[in-house]
Amino acid sequence: MVDITAQQLTGEEYQRYSRHLTLPEVGVSGQEKLKGAKVLCIGAGGLGSPIGIYLAAAGIGTIGVMDFDVVDVTNLQRQIAHTTKDVGRPKVQSIKEKLEAINPHVKVVVHDTRLEADNALAVFKNYDIIVDGSDNFATRYLVNDAAFMAGKPLVYGSIFRFEGQVSVFHPSQGDQPCYRCLYSNPPPASLVPS
Repeated sequence: MVDITAQQLTGEEYQRYSRHLTLPEVGVSGQEKLKGAKVLCIGAGGLGSPIGIYLAAAGIGTIGVMDFDVVDVTNLQRQIAHTTKDVGRPKVQSIKEKLEAINPHVKVVVHDTRLEADNALAVFKNYDIIVDGSDNFATRYLVNDAAFMAGKPLVYGSIFRFEGQVSVFHPSQGDQPCYRCLYSNPPPASLVPS
């Protein structure tokens, strides 16, 4: 179980989240926990864009976004947080503006850098949950290893054409497996489709 410190809602937030508050599975206490949560999204592209949008809409209090790429016109048909005016801009800046426009009550922290072995643990320590929206195996394995070492729950997602996968790995929950437990080694580059 992730220990998230609940934060009291404002009057405006009661109105914004009124539909959540009526759900017995969420209610006021659940929404306050969402407000207290800190989630890091690795990637601001095809997976990271909708992830960020839904995290902001749901009221996650702090959303970190880590990506080092810039928006390209070829991204626009699938990376829904970015628009034509964002072409050439860092993805983290583009998505930050969109998330803050969707919900001004969230704090968006940008990490405009590549995830590396020497920065992963320092970044991960500031978040409750890590969401992997990366698009390559090297990053996916690094995210898994760092989340495992940091004892952070990892939500992993992957897409290829019209197929997708999602899993949750929680290393601090006893004998739970991690991504590397299921797939010990990345496939050879020659077998991985673009």
